[in-house]
Amino acid sequence: MKFFDEAKIEVIAGDGGNGAASFRREKFIPRGGPDGGDGGRGGSIWAVADCNLNTLIDYRYKRNFRAQRGENGRGADCYGKGGEDLEMRVPVGTVFTDINTGEVIADLDADGKRALVAKGGQGGLGNLHFKSSTNRAPRKCTPGEEGERRELRLELKVLADVGLLGQPNAGKSTFIRAVSAARPKVADYPFTTLHPNLGVVRVDTNRSFVIADIPGLIEGASEGAGLGHQFLRHLQRTRVLLHLVDIAPFDSAVDPVHEAKAIVQELKKYDAALYRKPRWLVINKIDLVPEDERKKRVAALIKGYGKVDRHFVISAIDGAGCREVTFAIMDYLEQVKRDESPDSAE
Repeated sequence: MKFFDEAKIEVIAGDGGNGAASFRREKFIPRGGPDGGDGGRGGSIWAVADCNLNTLIDYRYKRNFRAQRGENGRGADCYGKGGEDLEMRVPVGTVFTDINTGEVIADLDADGKRALVAKGGQGGLGNLHFKSSTNRAPRKCTPGEEGERRELRLELKVLADVGLLGQPNAGKSTFIRAVSAARPKVADYPFTTLHPNLGVVRVDTNRSFVIADIPGLIEGASEGAGLGHQFLRHLQRTRVLLHLVDIAPFDSAVDPVHEAKAIVQELKKYDAALYRKPRWLVINKIDLVPEDERKKRVAALIKGYGKVDRHFVISAIDGAGCREVTFAIMDYLEQVKRDESPDSAE
């Protein structure tokens, strides 16, 4: 199935039914009085997060969603039936934004979480509500209210603890294959990853985390080069970023230091908050570098890269150093959770 992580739709909640203007007419009962019922409430539209879904493909081909209208009121004190609510099931991590106002309507970051995205209109009042001592035969009734109508943008932001960042062919997919059961495509040409891949990394019994691999970035992504910035949103919920850099082509026409710094700048242009996240440098493909040059190249890369929280040297193809990275990540995530727990504040 093709991966879709954004869509634009229109939602229209149901209108309320109209109130009725009616009078009792029964034999031998003079001046029976008003008996017009209220109109039914219009159906509302709800968004529900479903962990069994992983793409917004259903919302790329159907763009209009309308809830049921409430029934009109009738005589003999009969109220109209309310319209049925409409549920839109979306993947966990979907954000609903009002296109016209820019307001975030809902952020469904947990399975089963619900949010009202368009409220149904109230039903109109029947004439029985307008009876008084001075107006015993009211002919007044009110129409139902219109349901809310909105144009919404849906964005899927995958839920992961760790995000992989780097140039195409830096070895991100190979790394995620080495540390998890995920099997993204690996090949010797750029942009083999065309959509985000998630992998669960099991470090030990009851110790695991989720890692996300997104398509590679290149310099100029903010202007649309390569696949642009369109997948960086999937890193916004992560707690730590791993910046993988291919050290193998160091003294060739490709400069790993320049490419690494270019990615950092693209990150900064896209989102300052994402740029400020903890970012660890993971130097990959060390197996392709002669042993007598490894320390020199690693030192040059770290110096040229600038400020870095932590760094690791690995060979994702044969797994060398990968275990150390996963244990360090697990320890870091557990420490973050302890710091965020209510008990730690006390």
